[in-house]
Amino acid sequence: MARKRTYPIVLAHGIAPFDFITNKLLQRINVFCWDFSLAFDRLHYFRKISTHLRKHQFDVYATRVSFAASAQARAENLAVQIRNMLEQSDQEKVHIIGHSMGGLDSRRMIVQENMADKVASVTSIGTPHHGTSFADFGLAQGGEQLIALVDRKADFSGFLDLTRSIWKTFNEEVRNQEATNSVVYQTYAAVQERELLFPPLRPCWDIVYAEEGENDGLVSRDSQRWQEKLIADDGTEKVIIRKDFPIAADHLNQTGWWDIGELGRANWWRLNLLREKRQFEAAIRDVYLSIARSLADFQ
Repeated sequence: MARKRTYPIVLAHGIAPFDFITNKLLQRINVFCWDFSLAFDRLHYFRKISTHLRKHQFDVYATRVSFAASAQARAENLAVQIRNMLEQSDQEKVHIIGHSMGGLDSRRMIVQENMADKVASVTSIGTPHHGTSFADFGLAQGGEQLIALVDRKADFSGFLDLTRSIWKTFNEEVRNQEATNSVVYQTYAAVQERELLFPPLRPCWDIVYAEEGENDGLVSRDSQRWQEKLIADDGTEKVIIRKDFPIAADHLNQTGWWDIGELGRANWWRLNLLREKRQFEAAIRDVYLSIARSLADFQ
């Protein structure tokens, strides 16, 4: 039986994407931000995921929003790109797969930019729907003052939009709209053992674990899972589809990247290391493929 054709899939990245240098190079050679080459796909935030999905006949677009700007600005950026993409592709709606803050950008965009009629579903991976205690910690350590200090050079206000208090307020403010719109919301939550984390994430894991329990190095499992259902004031209910990421993965792994933390206490020189790396990254890409195949049920 032929696969039902799905709406285009939009990949929405998190805050401070680490591939900003390769993106600058792409801009210099006049490649649209969602149509990067195979060579750069290996270094993309979503490592080789777009190519993998396209190989299986999915239409995929990787958006590029402000590096670390406010959630409001990032939502505006995302809306402009999706509207342009829909106009060029002559499609009615998109499915969004958002990692980390990309999931929050998507939710905010739908409400703030009146995009509910343009989005069939939002699948979030590693997204702090209730914020993260790591952002609270950074704020308590003078993060707001630091951001103000560098504000003339770049906008880093997005880090302030990841605190738990911000998202507690936002979740309540948009509850009625999210419960009653036609968008399907699903979440994927991933966790990782501390000794298997990408080493720079281990201190962050400690902070989040002390406040919120098991996490992926930046976001707790509970925050990633959002909530069981949304209930509007008029009684309308919408169930949020909540799933566990099928592979133990830290915040970096979730976008297709293997890191040295996966070695744990094992010897880094073992002969099958490269094969293990390839198998791990291939398994992550197949998680995205499984998600993509499920999206036909949401249109």
